Amino acid sequence: MAEKSFTVLDLIDLDLKEHNSLNLRCIGGRKGLGRLIDIPDLNRPMGAIMGFFEGFAHQRIQLFGRGEAAYLRRLENARETKPIEDMFTYPMPCCIFTHNLSPHRDFFDIAEKAQCPILQTDLGSADFSARIMRILSRIFSLRQIVHGVLVEVYGLGILLQGDSGVGKSETALELIHRGHRLVADDVVEINCIYGNTLMGAGANKIIGHHMEIRGPGIINITHLFGVRAIRDRNEIQLVVELEEWDSAKNYDRIGVEDYKVELLGVKIPKLIIPVKPGRNIPIIIETAAMNERLKSMGYHAAKEFNKNILKWIESDNARAVFFGHDDVI
Repeated sequence: MAEKSFTVLDLIDLDLKEHNSLNLRCIGGRKGLGRLIDIPDLNRPMGAIMGFFEGFAHQRIQLFGRGEAAYLRRLENARETKPIEDMFTYPMPCCIFTHNLSPHRDFFDIAEKAQCPILQTDLGSADFSARIMRILSRIFSLRQIVHGVLVEVYGLGILLQGDSGVGKSETALELIHRGHRLVADDVVEINCIYGNTLMGAGANKIIGHHMEIRGPGIINITHLFGVRAIRDRNEIQLVVELEEWDSAKNYDRIGVEDYKVELLGVKIPKLIIPVKPGRNIPIIIETAAMNERLKSMGYHAAKEFNKNILKWIESDNARAVFFGHDDVI
């Protein structure tokens, strides 16, 4: 469920570009544009316009393609309007016609009376369905605001976290200088897409792609480094927590254990990097990004190293037992 109410008018007013654009326009029932969309799903109402309402998913957006439009023309020719009148007794969010199709006059009149919006798009049914489902899944997704910096390093989305002043923004700035990209600084909004993918973006688009660096102050990454240095959103695939070096703490030196952190019900890898003078944190993060990609391809360097050491120990012990037995003979 979305955190805020989402109406049909909000759907039309979405600022979408290129492959995300829905090309929607209202052609009837404008008084109902304030109707809420509560379920991020579609319904093809062929059964309803044929007069069969058992299991009618009226809570969903109703999508009319060529098949539904052809049957509506059949009803128009037969001057039969009762199935349409019965359908509009249900509180549907809206009806959307694809392929620039349009219903007959009786359909418009019944929709106007019921104050149900009628929308139209020039997209095909399959293309439109894929786009709107992708958009609705993002709008209705679980979301969380976290403090940190989100960067893309070698195609991997990395969320930098840690106490204030530990050097998150400075580390991100060095990564940007090395050719990587900034997604968001300081406040990151995380959305859970499809229940298993975490997408991160700046929580405020107005101040997006600005960074606060102690000393210079607020800087604009786009103006300083160009559009190549930014991304609007990116999948979060690794969490890196920066912390002040604690000499009393026992840090993992081999990396055999894979640590996870859970965000919005999704577990993703987590790496703790201790910070102290002399450590090049950006290079360590670059290495961690490449290592994480190797893991996703099935190669785990630490486990491979550990396995080779065990083989060597076992082989050495076997020789010691063998030569010891010969000495006895």
